[in-house]
Amino acid sequence: MKRVLASSKVPAAIGPYSQAIETEGLVFVSGQLPIDPATGDLVEGVREQTRQSLTNICHILEETGLKMHDVIKTTVLLQHMSDFADMNEVYGTFFEKDAPARICFEVAALPKGALVEIEAVAAKN
Repeated sequence: MKRVLASSKVPAAIGPYSQAIETEGLVFVSGQLPIDPATGDLVEGVREQTRQSLTNICHILEETGLKMHDVIKTTVLLQHMSDFADMNEVYGTFFEKDAPARICFEVAALPKGALVEIEAVAAKN
């Protein structure tokens, strides 16, 4: 059985999807754009966008009592692979030990003109 998760600390989904779904001990967090929930606007720059996307993921995970160390897989979408080093440096501050498996793609475009979008899968132990 699945449970739909939503955090009031994160901007609402901009389409017909859930912020996250929990099922059988796994939490699947939809791709998070770097939208500041206070303003509803994208933050500027790839470093800040990475930080905001991961912060949004943190807030969603909190709804189930999970933290970033419970994340087992992420997918990072970048508009420009040349931003990889900056994204990676900020990303590393969220996963200091036992980082999750990850894949990173360069994409032609992201919603709202974002430079980065990040999704995650976390496991309840």
